[in-house]
Formats: sequence, structure tokens, C-alpha cells
Amino acid sequence: MHTILPHILENSARTYPDREAFRCGKASLTYAQFHHRTEQLAHQLHLLGVQKGDRIGIYMNRCLETAIAVYGILRSGAAYVPLDPNAPLSRIQFVIEDCGIRHLVTIPKLTKKITQLLQGSSTVKYVLGCSHEEVNRAISWETIFNVSLKGRLPLRILEKDLAYIMYTSGSTGNPKGIMHTHGSGLAYAKRSATLYGLTETDRVANHAPLHFDISTFGYFTAPLAGACTIILPDSYTKLPASLSELMQSERISVWYSVPLALIQLVLHGVLEKRDLTSLRWVLYGGENFPVKYLKELMHRWPQATFSNVYGPAEINQCTFYHFTELSEIVHQVPLGEVWDIAEYKIVDENNRDVSKGETGELLVRTVTMMIGYWNNEKRTKASIYRDPTSHIDLEYYRTGDMVYEDGNGNLVFLGRNDRQIKLRGYRIELDEIEAILHKHDDVVEAAAVVLEEGEDTPRIIAAVIPANEAVEAAGIERFCRSHLPPYAVPDEFFLVQELPRTGTGKIKRSEIADSILTQ
Repeated sequence: MHTILPHILENSARTYPDREAFRCGKASLTYAQFHHRTEQLAHQLHLLGVQKGDRIGIYMNRCLETAIAVYGILRSGAAYVPLDPNAPLSRIQFVIEDCGIRHLVTIPKLTKKITQLLQGSSTVKYVLGCSHEEVNRAISWETIFNVSLKGRLPLRILEKDLAYIMYTSGSTGNPKGIMHTHGSGLAYAKRSATLYGLTETDRVANHAPLHFDISTFGYFTAPLAGACTIILPDSYTKLPASLSELMQSERISVWYSVPLALIQLVLHGVLEKRDLTSLRWVLYGGENFPVKYLKELMHRWPQATFSNVYGPAEINQCTFYHFTELSEIVHQVPLGEVWDIAEYKIVDENNRDVSKGETGELLVRTVTMMIGYWNNEKRTKASIYRDPTSHIDLEYYRTGDMVYEDGNGNLVFLGRNDRQIKLRGYRIELDEIEAILHKHDDVVEAAAVVLEEGEDTPRIIAAVIPANEAVEAAGIERFCRSHLPPYAVPDEFFLVQELPRTGTGKIKRSEIADSILTQ
């Protein structure tokens, strides 16, 4: 019986020992091999003094070792914390310090970055995955895979124990860590595996990097069904034609990514030359998918069922909308219906339920919900709504998304009620961008907004009041690139003399785009 996340692997290793569990490039592991290696990593961590509840960082590109790291850490009783290897070192160092990470799991390819990272970290004691000749207090993968397994580890892991922390943008300029338990992660894996009918014959494409919550489908849902997860190498995700060729050769049957990846396949993937008849499910989530590209994909892949997946990282997933045609859809695919392990409310600004068809904020209560934000009790409290009409304590997560329910019982997304946006598949806090801009010594004031030039090409622009005439936009851009993840860096920087304001002196962000374009 599955009660915690490591049970996923233990059960599939018993049931499908010789089937491929994970594959990346030419490297692959059967479930039996995979289980053995994760046990070796867990024992190695135990030998290093890792205890239940410790946070362990995973600092890797897309590779086979990410899967070993995830399950090895979970099996040790610790919680894994994915670290984006493409993020600025200052951002990674913040997460390491914020989480109190004492152990990092990495790969030799990132040795140089690890060395730089350790120079600014006071908490990391051991690095697993590098040679000790290159990094002080390092333990190589070769050493880990020679660990002798003598009995089970002397610990019990419960459903309520912390399993992983995923960091996303924060409005204060610092990332916020979303805490999930074994119970919430496993509940998502079980329900999504059932919803999409995954079996041991499926081959699931894992396009998302580990630090993106979509990755849990490939790392948890697919193994639960005994399917094979194909981790797509970084190089292929940047080359649509090569990616479609890989999809064909790997006989991908289930795809899940942000819309941008699929749009790139439409535009540059030479799909007319590929045989992708093995595809039976195409899942996407993270932002709206332009209908014109969806229709092109559906024309190319008529045998596949498409599904719009919705759910903030705080609750994994809560709605779905399956479709095989879009004849009646003109502008936007609905979020769909709320699945049966969640309940919801749509409320107005006074937390009163709205009537059907009226717009309000979506609140969700589900077993797949986080337990809160790491080291941020204030933000956790602000994100939870407690139903005052119930005689028991019912907690709902405030999604911040404005929706309404249509005549078919489907939720339709209308936008955010705060300053968070969804762009390029990522959740981006515009306030975080502004906080970073204001850290620049030569920036007097700044504002970040989204410029909607059309439904397919939204851009983030930054309007900056410089301290003097010597300040250049290029220098401010370089500063942002050193402090923000690549996807959050504004597309354009404009130096302005003033910002539009209200009568009370507040910045009128709604007028910034127009004021810039008319200059």
C-alpha cells in the first residue's frame, strides 16, 4: 500500500523490476537498478548524519541522476530542494541559507559552479556527486554506488512529514519556498495517474526541469503506474526539430509541458516529417495556450486527447479540461472542472460566495495542498482562508486567480488579482522585479508591467528613473540578469524622467505602457 512517496518506487521495483524506469539520452535504469541506487544514496546520506526533516539541495541540469537524488533523499527521510543551475548564484545562495541546506547533490559537469557557490555559503558541509579532488568534502557518485546495503534504514516516514520544498518568485524580492508533504505529493500522483489512465506501457516525456512543479508528474505519477519517464536533455529542449525527432524515436505516449514548448514545436519542430502517432495524451499547464497553435497541433496529432491542466504549485493540480476538438472555442480554453479530491469556492473581495456565472477569486481545499511557505508564517497565514460558516476548521488556499463558472460547470480564468503573472510557463512576481531594480544604486524609482501587444506576444517592460544621465539601460539589464532567473528578466528597459501617478502620488501602472509608447 502506498502511504509515502518512496513506496512508489518500492512497489514498481517489485512489480516491474526489468522495465525501464527513467531514461535520459542513451542512459537508462530499470526499476530494480533504480531502486538499488536510490537505496545506496539514502544509506550514504544516513552515514553523513542526515536526519528526518533535513533539507537537501539538488543542483543539477536535466539528467538521470535527478531521479536518483529525488528518491534517495526522500528515502533518507530528508526533504529535497530543487535548485535551478541557471539561476544567479546569489539567488541559489539565498535558498541554501534560508533552508539551512547542509548537503548538496550534484553532477561533475557543475563542479565549477559548485565551487563558486560554496564560496558564498556558510551552511553546506558535504557535496555529493563531485570528486573530492575538485571540491572539498565531496563524495563521488562512484563512491555512493559502492555503498553496501545492510538492512533497512532505522527510520519511519509518515504521510505528514516534509517531502520537498519548491521555491518560486516572492513579492519581497526573495523567493518563497512551497512545502509539500509525502501525503500531498502522493495524493497528486495517485489522482493524476488515474485521471490520465497511465499504465506500465506508457512513455512519459518529462520536459520540465526539477525546480518546476510540473516535473512531479514525471517523477511521481509515471513511476506510480510503472511507466517509463523520458527526461529530455537540456540541449533538446532548445532545439524543437531535434526534440520532435527524439519524441519520435522514444515513442512518447504522454506529453506534459508549458504551452511555450508546444508552440515552438508547431513553429520550428518540422512536425510534418515526424511520426508521432504514439502520442495519446498531450497535457499542458502554467498559462493560457493560444487557440491557433492548439488547433495546428490537434491537426497534426488527431489521435491524441489534449488536457488543460490547472493548479498553482501550492496545490499541485485541481482542475482539468479534456478535449479532442476546439470547434466552439474561439479565444481561450476553460480551466475545466474541479477534480474529485478537491472542493472550491469563488468569492468576492469580501469573501462572500458569488453567484454562478459571476467573477471572483478561486479558493481551493484539497489533500494535495501545501502545508505552508518555508520560514514565512506571515505569508502562509495570508494565503489561507478559513470558512467561518463551518463548524469544523476548513482551510482553503487563496489562488489569487479570478475565475467564473460557465453554464457547463467549467471554470474560466480571467486573470490575477495581484501582481503575479504567468508568462513563458513560469509564475513571475512583478513586485519581485521591482524590488531588484530598486536595489541598483543608480535607480531612483522603477516599475515593471506587462505589455500586451497581442495574445501571443506579451512582454515584461521596466520603466526606470535613473539617478543621472550616465546611467544606461544595458547596465541595468546586466544587474537584473545577475539577480533574477532568466525568465523573470524584463524584455525591455526604458529610462524615463517620471512615472504616471494618481492624485495621491501612487504610481499608475495601468498607464505606464501607454506613456512609454507615446514618447
